[in-house]
Amino acid sequence: MATSTGAFVVGRDGGETLRGPAGGPATIKARTTTTGGTFAFLEVTVGPQDGPPQHVHAREDEMWYILEGHFRFLADGQLLEAPQGSFVFVPRGTAHCFQNLGSEDATILVMFTPAGMERFFEQHAQLPAGPVDPNRYREIAANNWMDVVGPPLAQSHPDVAPRG
Repeated sequence: MATSTGAFVVGRDGGETLRGPAGGPATIKARTTTTGGTFAFLEVTVGPQDGPPQHVHAREDEMWYILEGHFRFLADGQLLEAPQGSFVFVPRGTAHCFQNLGSEDATILVMFTPAGMERFFEQHAQLPAGPVDPNRYREIAANNWMDVVGPPLAQSHPDVAPRG
């Protein structure tokens, strides 16, 4: 495991910004090499009505803080509302996905512990622009200890009108 570089600050515009997997950019603020492998931390923009397919992390707990927007999460079959200012925790091994319910981009902070999931974002950003081949997405996910187990929430539960 990588060793920590010690205390650090990443400013508002700092970090490595990539083309994200949910309709907007993803900025890696902390990664394996800067946290000694303890966690990864990202700021992610999620497009209107967008969100990832349902998936399970084999080795990471995942947490979100909703900076802007209104989200819903599906975790272990339970729908959870998460408006701006909400904190959401999903332990490893839990099938989950989320969706930006708004008609505009929304922003979330995402933390994974232990670190390592930043690799998924880096590998996803290398895919060609445009719609992502679901098989390629699954391959990248599997390469990063993640198993895709269902469709995005907008497809599995399409009965919510856009907000905002």
